[in-house]
Amino acid sequence: MGRSFQKYENDNWFTRGLVIFAFIVLFFVAGSVAVVVTNYNHMGNLVKVITLIGSRYLEPVKTTSLVDGAIRGLVDSLNDPYSVYLDPDMLSKILQEQIKGTIDGLGILVGLNDGYLVVVRSYTGTPARRKGIVDGDIILKIGDHDTKNMDLETAVSLIKGPVNTKVKLTIKRTGVFDEKEFEIPRKKINVPTAEGYLLPQTKIGYISIAQFTEGTPQEVKNVLELLKKQDMKGIILDLRDNPGGELRATVKVAEYFVPKGPVVYIDYRFGKDETYSAEGNNLKMPIVVLVNRMSASAAEILAGAIKDRKTGFLIGEKTFGKGIVQEIFTLGDGAGVKLTTARYLTPSKHDINKKGIVPDVYIEHSSKLAGKDTQLQKAVEVLEKKMKETA
Repeated sequence: MGRSFQKYENDNWFTRGLVIFAFIVLFFVAGSVAVVVTNYNHMGNLVKVITLIGSRYLEPVKTTSLVDGAIRGLVDSLNDPYSVYLDPDMLSKILQEQIKGTIDGLGILVGLNDGYLVVVRSYTGTPARRKGIVDGDIILKIGDHDTKNMDLETAVSLIKGPVNTKVKLTIKRTGVFDEKEFEIPRKKINVPTAEGYLLPQTKIGYISIAQFTEGTPQEVKNVLELLKKQDMKGIILDLRDNPGGELRATVKVAEYFVPKGPVVYIDYRFGKDETYSAEGNNLKMPIVVLVNRMSASAAEILAGAIKDRKTGFLIGEKTFGKGIVQEIFTLGDGAGVKLTTARYLTPSKHDINKKGIVPDVYIEHSSKLAGKDTQLQKAVEVLEKKMKETA
């Protein structure tokens, strides 16, 4: 009796294995028939493992769990931290975030540093700051999710959520504590992404852009109009610690700093390439751009356009080097997959991914907290010289 039952189970799992095997084969056939032929033996190993799990593994396993694991494994095998399998909950959060007004957060700006999720900025008066989160904190976990090598978009989608819900962050603070949990309520956050003022006793306008959102172009416009009324003659554009953001918003901001022509090229492996261009409404005054190793993605697009189009001078450190584009594709049962589908190229067709942008003048990171910002000081020195040459 037991033997015949075992045979039935084996046959059942063998059938399920063949179904999963057929699914994966179809996946590869769609991409390349040659891949299927070349890796036939590997495919056989896959179905064998599936049937072994069904017939020999100690605990019962749902077929859906195996399929989810196979899909996750396929994406993970790309060794691309930005390409990820999104379970239904994760995909729902990301899609909901794109609906205006439905998602709120903690009041922190996060970035990536050597595979770790880092608090780039903790804004005053926000839930995160009130709970004690400070700039430089390393986020080890968001809830139960380990953040090591997690892509930025997934991290942000986990941190954000509906107002008055809570999220647990496991924080490491170098030199203070190894690991500590903070439970923080999500609230409506209204933090400007662009701020600016005239530097004391100068005609230099200082503009800092923390990230690029839908509202950033209007914020930059408002700051520039205010500074022009104060007789601004030159601009320091601070993109340090800017992790990027929305592409179209970045191109709109570039209108103020880049002459007519290309801002960025989107180079696809499949499909028609795209070019995003400026219309030539840029400010006709000297510009210096501050960048560092945490300036990434959209921030690199703007910095690269200004450098390549020769409308500004870059000072600071080599940028992060994220020059790739991701798209989200929905699957069945509410799941999805985010895949890298293209790369950014600067106006001079430079591929910056994993390379970054080298500034015109390299200056090591300086601590603003110490009251001495050597990068900003150098920017003022260079800009004043250029303003004299222009005058």
